[in-house]
Amino acid sequence: MDKKEAKKRIEELREKTEYYAKKYYDDDKPEISDFEYDMLMLELRTLESQNPEFITKTSLTQKVGGTVKEGFKKVEHEVPLQSLQDVFNFDEIKEFIQKVQKQAEENGIENPTYVVETKIDGLSAALEYKNGKFVRGATRGNGLVGEDVTENLKTIKTIPQKLPEDINITVRGEVFISKAEFEKMNQEREENEEELFANARNAAAGSLRQLDSKITKSRPLDIYIFNVQKIEGKEFNSHFEELEYLSKIGFNVNPVRIYCKNEEEIIKAIEKIGEDREKLTFGIDGAVVKVDDLNLRQIMGTTSKVPKWAIAYKYPPERKETILKDIICQVGRTGVITPMAILEPVKVAGSTISKTTLHNEDFIKEKGLKIGDRVIIQKAGDVIPEIVEAVVEKRTGEEKEFEMPHVCPVCGAEAVREEGEAAVRCTGIECPAKLYRNLVHFVSREAMNIDGLGENIIGILLEKKMISNIADIYDLKFEDFASLKKKGDKFAQNLVDSINASKENDLYRLITALGIRHVGVKAAKILAKRFKNIDNLSNATVEILSEVEEVGPIVANSIKEFFEQEQTQDLIKRLKKAGVNTEAIQDEDVDNRFEGKTFVLTGGLENFSREEASNIIEKFGGKTSSSVSKKTSYVLAGEDAGSKLTKAQNLGVTILTEQEFMDMIK
Repeated sequence: MDKKEAKKRIEELREKTEYYAKKYYDDDKPEISDFEYDMLMLELRTLESQNPEFITKTSLTQKVGGTVKEGFKKVEHEVPLQSLQDVFNFDEIKEFIQKVQKQAEENGIENPTYVVETKIDGLSAALEYKNGKFVRGATRGNGLVGEDVTENLKTIKTIPQKLPEDINITVRGEVFISKAEFEKMNQEREENEEELFANARNAAAGSLRQLDSKITKSRPLDIYIFNVQKIEGKEFNSHFEELEYLSKIGFNVNPVRIYCKNEEEIIKAIEKIGEDREKLTFGIDGAVVKVDDLNLRQIMGTTSKVPKWAIAYKYPPERKETILKDIICQVGRTGVITPMAILEPVKVAGSTISKTTLHNEDFIKEKGLKIGDRVIIQKAGDVIPEIVEAVVEKRTGEEKEFEMPHVCPVCGAEAVREEGEAAVRCTGIECPAKLYRNLVHFVSREAMNIDGLGENIIGILLEKKMISNIADIYDLKFEDFASLKKKGDKFAQNLVDSINASKENDLYRLITALGIRHVGVKAAKILAKRFKNIDNLSNATVEILSEVEEVGPIVANSIKEFFEQEQTQDLIKRLKKAGVNTEAIQDEDVDNRFEGKTFVLTGGLENFSREEASNIIEKFGGKTSSSVSKKTSYVLAGEDAGSKLTKAQNLGVTILTEQEFMDMIK
């Protein structure tokens, strides 16, 4: 490659790595695998070393990736939180050891020792203690400046708030989510129709970098400490000694730390970690080799990006070939129909894989998969098995094309894929696969508001086969509920009263409770006001529905398809028979003081939840929006309001405090 070509390729690689680094570090939404990114960085580093005249300070080979997220206070790291030099074979490990030996000999240090540790796949953070008390925590950021995430870090139970010794110390650790918790989180997100986390590292990073610490608290974060950044009043000779001390005073220290005396032991340690990585409860993306002697570390020093006394060995993803025996479809609680690959069982990275998700029909088409194909699979992020590609050259001609079903494989209702979406969904409201989720939504506070009939009770009713349909709720009697608990008379009476009270609800609550795709509380109120009763709404054409405020063609089609289902009509008949109100209740005294006004809510409110504030605004004829624009009338700003407040100030939008809002609604 000549100089001109080398320069062009270097520029291309810089653009790509900057883009992918932003998606990974700043947005917590990686678009390529770690291995693919590592290969791009390796190529860039190699080309720059061959053409040093093209090296710039802004290249990711010369700086740490990551920036400070808007909304967080900046923290300058007194001791930089550097990255590590990655290597991909044992020859590079040997070169590193030779450099260490040379430096040691030149400075009269005999037989330098090393510590090999797991490279935990998470988000790096520094914890600062004053007189033994945890006072501040920050993310790595760009290595020099990070984000103040103290309140979020306080929600992690394994971080001690007070140490047994009154010392001033700053330690560095890796915040992560365990493999089991990550799988559980993604399963819950899939059931709730939320975007899945790409891997455990980004789930941890996204959770720690939340502006609302309540969200962080709800996530299963953990941390392992792996370094002393700074300590006052104590001196250590070795890194291993430091780690033992940290463990003694209560820190959750990286559990895999292997003391090594020479090259042979180092390579054995790396191989051992590689063999055991599947057994580890946490994800790793390599093994770190560190010089143990702290004095030798000082002598060796650092570059602007990485220490010269440590190196990270990256394990290649293990891939295996197997047969795609079949593709079956599963129906989730939300009605999403997901194709699943049934595989000839094969062992990958320590576990036997016999099936894996194929996500949706677009994924199958992109990979060009056919039933009967020989396929290559790997474990993404050491956790999720995935099909990488089909081995096209091994096809026999007997392979079969796959088609997504047009009806639900569980209940037979129409299965639809809406424009702009990848998912195919069952439209049947009585589908057994969706029943639990539909019941939980139907009785929820924003829907029919049946107090006391929560997720646990619904689960018991289904398990005991006391209900098999939403309308069955209204057939349940006092004795049914009383049988669920010892001395359950009061509990049973409260539930019966709550169910009976729900029969008198306004029409908008019933529309909300039906769970029509794209129809939330706001749209339900508009539809109830426009159509007056459930029959008028059920019989409305797509054209008429599309004319309704905030109901476009997509929502109109969704409503029409929902009411055309035989299951929907059956449910409505049964609800009417049970005495559930299907008419809009007209308010005698209508107060439209906010008519024509649009509110945006941001930050935490003290006296209202956001839902309660939105309901008040809508009750007075106003609207709420999720984004600030020139058309916004007011921004109601609570505590820790972020970028929306800044945008409102720039646009000159009227900003309300919570007290001012309370004065407006008196």
